[in-house]
Amino acid sequence: MEARMIKLWNTRTRREEVLQPLQPGRVRMYVCGPTVYDRAHIGNARPVVVFDTLFRLLRHVYGAENVTYVRNFTDVDDKINARAAATGRAIRDITDETIGWYHADMDALGAMRPTHEPRATDYIGPMISMIEALIARGHAYAVDGHVLFEVRSFPGYGGLSGRSVDDMIAGARVEVAPYKRDPMDFVLWKPSSDDLPGWPSPWGWGRPGWHIECSAMSRELLGETFDIHGGGIDLQFPHHENEIAQSCCANPSGQFANIWLHNEMLQVEGKKMSKSLGNFFTVRDLLEQGYPGEVIRFVYLQTHYAKPMDWTAEKAAQAEATLRKWRAMFRDVKPGKPHVRVVSALSANLNTSLALVELRGLATRYDMLRQGFVDNLEEYSGSSIQQVRAVASDFLASAQLLGLLLPELGGWDQASVDLAPFATALAEARAKAMESKDFSSVDALKSALTAAGAEVRMSKSGVEVLPGAGFDASKLPVL
Repeated sequence: MEARMIKLWNTRTRREEVLQPLQPGRVRMYVCGPTVYDRAHIGNARPVVVFDTLFRLLRHVYGAENVTYVRNFTDVDDKINARAAATGRAIRDITDETIGWYHADMDALGAMRPTHEPRATDYIGPMISMIEALIARGHAYAVDGHVLFEVRSFPGYGGLSGRSVDDMIAGARVEVAPYKRDPMDFVLWKPSSDDLPGWPSPWGWGRPGWHIECSAMSRELLGETFDIHGGGIDLQFPHHENEIAQSCCANPSGQFANIWLHNEMLQVEGKKMSKSLGNFFTVRDLLEQGYPGEVIRFVYLQTHYAKPMDWTAEKAAQAEATLRKWRAMFRDVKPGKPHVRVVSALSANLNTSLALVELRGLATRYDMLRQGFVDNLEEYSGSSIQQVRAVASDFLASAQLLGLLLPELGGWDQASVDLAPFATALAEARAKAMESKDFSSVDALKSALTAAGAEVRMSKSGVEVLPGAGFDASKLPVL
């Protein structure tokens, strides 16, 4: 695969396509962000990790300065209004606080901040202008302070989800209102009472509908047509379907988004996440339970974005053990460049699960090189020592391309006690055992360390004792 060839599954065309930027060498991507009224749950975090990984890949291939990533904040919504009414707090205080929570939680997962993070309330003017254009072109109508998009005026409606309008009416819950010409017509603007947020408009004091926000913000920041639009599969209909309709009708010379990318949903221990089942977790819940953000990210990356993902405690424990091992192995390494096989895996429809397989293979090769079991790797020139260093540098760069082993995510893997004396004691016991041929003391010390959750690594080059998953310093043997 060529270094600059990235293939992605386009939900709209239902086929895998080569990413061909509209502006050669420059990529523009829009991803639907959160409605900011409460903490993000772990299902909300999945698209963040998915599209952050794609953002990192695009920056690697095209250069950081040539990638524009927009993810919005919906800060005008009935849920926010309800939260304000229930708490007596100002809406802006709630949204500012929630955005702060969101940033802190997503930072903990190693997600980079997008290039732009527009707030819907900063783009009311562009929304009104787009609605006016839709009315002028015969695609929307105003009635009783409302403005609605006339779905049947857009022949392509349903192309993203692959359903006809009549099928959608039969299978979906749609709001029935006397001011609608058709049950599928959706709100672009609605009136506000004195106790709700509102702005002056040609149709009276009111506020925008949800769908128009992303169309207006993406046009302002990325243009009428851009390269990639992403989000969770739950947004495919009606949100993304409505975005396409209103954007294409308001901007007839544009095609809106060339490639549509959707991640699948998340479960917990094989069940749909639900407060009634007691398996509903926010990202902050997991962090406070002691799961490092890097571990959470690793679990997400293990499943391809287009497949349903299952969060389990067992996966988290395995991820923690792997990351502890890797952080110890590559602690003093400086990153080189991502290995071509890892880049190729990500370039093949963002196959993070395959990329992790390749990453594990690199770690194994590094370990075997270091212990002298293999040499003369064809892709690495120089002496064995130079090869060891090169593999280590490539490994670290590859891990960081996936958002793992970043310096800012470290620290959680460090033991609260110094394990070096245990490594020394084990090495001395092994040396004596080599002479006496009695390895019982070695086995006993090794078993005691393992029981405390430490990982013991013994090779020709020496002995290492590292904190493993579930490490408990209080259970360490007394020397």
